[in-house]
Amino acid sequence: MTAANGKPVAREVPQRIADELRGLIVSGELTDGESLGREPDLVERFGVSRPSLREALRILEAEGLVTVERGVRGGVVAHAPDQRMTARTAALVLRARNVALADVFEARALLEPVAARKVAGMPARARRAAVTALGGLVDAEERAIRDPEAFAEANTRFHERLVAEAGNQTLSLVIEMLNEVVTRTVTAVSQAGDVTGSLSVRQRGIKSQRRLLVLLEQGVGAAAEEHWRTHMAVVAKVMLGQDAAAVIDPEHHYT
Repeated sequence: MTAANGKPVAREVPQRIADELRGLIVSGELTDGESLGREPDLVERFGVSRPSLREALRILEAEGLVTVERGVRGGVVAHAPDQRMTARTAALVLRARNVALADVFEARALLEPVAARKVAGMPARARRAAVTALGGLVDAEERAIRDPEAFAEANTRFHERLVAEAGNQTLSLVIEMLNEVVTRTVTAVSQAGDVTGSLSVRQRGIKSQRRLLVLLEQGVGAAAEEHWRTHMAVVAKVMLGQDAAAVIDPEHHYT
């Protein structure tokens, strides 16, 4: 990188600034939407040149951790990390490796049944609470069954809640990321715009989810896992259609 005066800027300086600000954001010391001040304030705070600061901010902007607002009233605003940015980064890596969309569906199909089994194995009281929460989400799907877009959102919440109830935060984050990739990419490759199939397909999906809830409430882990594995295989077949070999494409689908 070269500064305005033609002299190179040492890359370790912008990286140091980016590391420090990233640490403050990730730790929660800087909250989502909090202003870090204007560029001159940050230049003075870190005791660096403006080119070094701008390079650091570009690093953080690329990671989705800050927004730089230009103009008289502009400034630098912090953003908490979220699954959308993680999903975009993952999608870029998957695209670079020519990974097919079917591969992402397979990953979900491997993870969610394991979560179902874990929920079924929880103590009865916790299990019943999980089933109640999941049942409310199935009810929401049923109410939205004639609206494909609203149904898709409710359906995604069900899948994410199922994994969240298993109690593993890392697994939950992975599933959120995969769902983000799947939802946006399938929407993009779907010519009809309805990524959840026909009304009858949605009805069968709800019936299958309610069957899962029965198995979870009964605490039969192996049966719950097997049922959900079959369910996920069917979902992949319906949602992908002829697009199973389509390569993940992060372009134009992330905001």
